[in-house]
Amino acid sequence: LSTPPLPSAILMLVLLIQTLGEEGQRKKVLPPPSNLHYSYVQPCKLKWTWSPPEGISSDCNLEYCSEILINEIPQENTEWSRKRFREEDVSLNEMVHFKVRSECKAENASEPSDWVMISTSPKGAEGTAAVDINCTWHNLEYMVCTWLPGQNASAHTNYTLHYWHEGLENQEQCQNYISGDTFGCNFSFSISNTTSMYSPINILIRGNSEEIRPVCENRNPTTIVKPGPPRIVSVLKSKYGLHVKWQKPGTFAPHCLAYDLELKDSKSHTNHSFERLQFKNYNCMQSRNVLKSTAMQIPNVDPNTMYTVKVRAKVQNKCYSSYHLGDWSEERSIGENTDFTIYIVLMLAIPLTVALAIIILLVYLKRLKILIYPQIPDPRKIIKRMFGEQTEDLQLSSGLSKLEEV
Repeated sequence: LSTPPLPSAILMLVLLIQTLGEEGQRKKVLPPPSNLHYSYVQPCKLKWTWSPPEGISSDCNLEYCSEILINEIPQENTEWSRKRFREEDVSLNEMVHFKVRSECKAENASEPSDWVMISTSPKGAEGTAAVDINCTWHNLEYMVCTWLPGQNASAHTNYTLHYWHEGLENQEQCQNYISGDTFGCNFSFSISNTTSMYSPINILIRGNSEEIRPVCENRNPTTIVKPGPPRIVSVLKSKYGLHVKWQKPGTFAPHCLAYDLELKDSKSHTNHSFERLQFKNYNCMQSRNVLKSTAMQIPNVDPNTMYTVKVRAKVQNKCYSSYHLGDWSEERSIGENTDFTIYIVLMLAIPLTVALAIIILLVYLKRLKILIYPQIPDPRKIIKRMFGEQTEDLQLSSGLSKLEEV
């Protein structure tokens, strides 16, 4: 066998060494973080902390990638940070997995470390946690939360609600519970409208025993706002039309509310709804308009028609992202209700009533006349009757005399 030339062998050896070196560099893996553990900052907030890996090169721009899994399902909440801790709101009725790894952003030759994972298990029996939790922030003044008992909870289970948000040193327990088909509680909750940021509020609902599984819900207050009903101040009718004025509810900033106005008239028997108020035709049962002010002038109204108005508020998307519509205000009416049917009935009923009254009056007058003025006997009839009786007596007595003579 012939041996290859020396330069070719040297070249092959150099290439082999370079390939092995590149593979060795590619296989270099960072060590994972250490001392991973967790603690509860608040009843619904977990804090995970860890220590940096050892033996990291000074050229490495070290970052940590962390993820949270709920019941082993990824939640698309991956986070990269140089911090060695992470805080998140969690639900206590589900299995929570937290994992973290090291990554070196500056040194491309290093691969991320292996994942380090830690888990938290829910307490209490399965199916006993409160379900269908629904919270509404009414008029920026108080919050009402309702829920249903868990399907495996006993009928004697009593749930308590605790809440916490930034600004409170400790969690607060709700005191005003609602009884009925659903469980519920309401508590005061107000934030100054001068701030543009609203911190989330944590709701914790748990039972009166350790067998009841607790549950945490995190709510963004801007998504559950519901304005109260406006108060109609005045409804005036003039030659220029109908003027409606109302007072905005709560402590909302004026630019954060819009209004729906509903108009009813007494002549129409149909129901029409409009996105904009149609000024040219008011012969409809309902007309609506989105308004930003607290007053409205409605022209071309019929002076012989009664109008009924009511107003409701709704929040603007530039201030809040809530889908709740406010409740309607109390109705206010103005004008006269002209109903020709009533007039026709009255026109027919009045003559008939008068005729019937006359007939009844004549009958009663005739009877009354007889009682007041009794009939006077005719003297001629009395004399005739008296002499007629005497003649009959004479004839009878003469007839008896003749019979005796015979």
